[in-house]
Amino acid sequence: MKYTSIAKLNKRAVKSLLLSGLALSSLSVFTMTFAPKAQAESTLITNIQGYSVNDGKLTTFSAIEFDKDKVVALYQEKPTAKTQAHSKVIDGKGQTLLPGLIDAHGHVLGYGLSLLRTQLRGSQSEADAVSRVVDFRKQNPDLTWIQGRGWNQVLWPTKTFPTAKSLDKYFPDTPVWLRRIDGHAGWANSAAMKLAGIDKNTQAPDGGEIIRDANGEPTGVLIDNAMDLISQKIPPLTKAEQKSVLLTSMQALAKEGLTSVHDAGVASDTLAVYKALAQEGKMPIRVYAMVAAGTKGFEQILAKGPYHDSSGKLDIASVKISSDGALGSRGAALIHDYSDKKGHKGLLLYSNQELARLIEQVMSAGFQVNTHAIGDNANKLVLDNYQKFIAKTGTQSLRHRIEHAQVLQLEDIPRFAELNVIASMQATHATSDKNMAEDRLGSERIKGAYAWRKLLDSGAIIAAGSDFPIESANPFFGLHASVTRQDHQNLPEQGWYADQAMTMTEALKSFTTDAAYSAAQEQQIGQLKPGMKADFILIDKNIFNVAPSSVWQTKVNQTWIDGQRVY
Repeated sequence: MKYTSIAKLNKRAVKSLLLSGLALSSLSVFTMTFAPKAQAESTLITNIQGYSVNDGKLTTFSAIEFDKDKVVALYQEKPTAKTQAHSKVIDGKGQTLLPGLIDAHGHVLGYGLSLLRTQLRGSQSEADAVSRVVDFRKQNPDLTWIQGRGWNQVLWPTKTFPTAKSLDKYFPDTPVWLRRIDGHAGWANSAAMKLAGIDKNTQAPDGGEIIRDANGEPTGVLIDNAMDLISQKIPPLTKAEQKSVLLTSMQALAKEGLTSVHDAGVASDTLAVYKALAQEGKMPIRVYAMVAAGTKGFEQILAKGPYHDSSGKLDIASVKISSDGALGSRGAALIHDYSDKKGHKGLLLYSNQELARLIEQVMSAGFQVNTHAIGDNANKLVLDNYQKFIAKTGTQSLRHRIEHAQVLQLEDIPRFAELNVIASMQATHATSDKNMAEDRLGSERIKGAYAWRKLLDSGAIIAAGSDFPIESANPFFGLHASVTRQDHQNLPEQGWYADQAMTMTEALKSFTTDAAYSAAQEQQIGQLKPGMKADFILIDKNIFNVAPSSVWQTKVNQTWIDGQRVY
């Protein structure tokens, strides 16, 4: 099924895309010519600058031939007249062609919702964030709850958490719930806290924290598991609404050049919606879905085993577990105190006994285990449990993963390769966190943080992602951060701990071959060579020839999946 315009979406999704400025318009069009007196049997795109990391080596080509959904051949030189005579020929006009990029860690439903909610990313202060919420309310007067995401107090002049009071001035009666950029803290107004029954006497659940003022009153910020006190009061999306949001999200992700995404932590009701979309032939991109540990019907999902849709667009073969929080909100679990908060080591979301039970249960059911671990304590505990239960269950071949692997003890780094555990990492986290990470960790622990080069040199495989909507879904932001260790202002000048940077070939590999490997899909996608899926993108600049500092500015002209253009 071809997806070439937003006309294929339902009306709600079209409206959402138009509102978010993501209407799929102004597509660049190739010049298409047909060889005379011949039946076109395959498609041939010529006059391109093609790159693919095939079998670990960078391969270049000037033309690609594919038949239906599979690659037939790559050509170093111009294809022969005979080859062209039996093909539908498309002039690539000198554009650069890459394998379809794969984001190994994102949140598809959350990304779709983020397109329809208050955008707080980049807000310069608490007052600026509140102003954005006020403007959003004016445009959406009928909403019963105001929701948003993206604030980051570390970037504000005060560097302190916001409070309910600043929201109460404008929203005395309407509940407001705004998630921090990392999703591990939320900011509520008093109306939301009242609906949730949160007051001075409310105790935070295990693995959570209610931030309080000097008098013990809740300030409006809740950390990790405490966020459930608010979120459980928000009416859930209907199945039809989820379909619309997922379609909106996937079409927007295709526009970014993503042909496959790994959806990190999917509830059972959303899994059912995914299955319906796949069976109806409506999945514009590929999704490798991780079941959210503990979701409704979790035991039954495990009992049924991994699911692979016949369309090749949906696989449900892994489980996402979260072991700790995030560094920015000081929820990441550290072995020693935070350098900027004595007596505080972060939060473990499970006891080690419960974490071990869950990991063994999932491995025994034949699912890949993908555990969120950011702090060095969380990473060590996960690696310890993996080592024990991989041996016990004999599941090393399932390529279990640690999602983020952000802060590691140096002695734990070699364990990834030894255990065949994949480091699923997000390069833009480093460039976003560089202003606060060393404050949190100190000058010694930072040596094991965001340590891509140390991991690669130890033989580990890094599957790249973005963690959208926490970070931008644009994979060229990740490629840029991978090779420069800089932000978009090219700061710091020499790169932040630049010795941990990747080469461009390594970075592309992490977004293609290795991301596919991390989902056991390396025989189908991630490389462009005969027999592989014809998933590729065409972009406006050659990322191997331009200045690395400009890679983030790359624009995607077209996205193709299964030999069909989806954007």
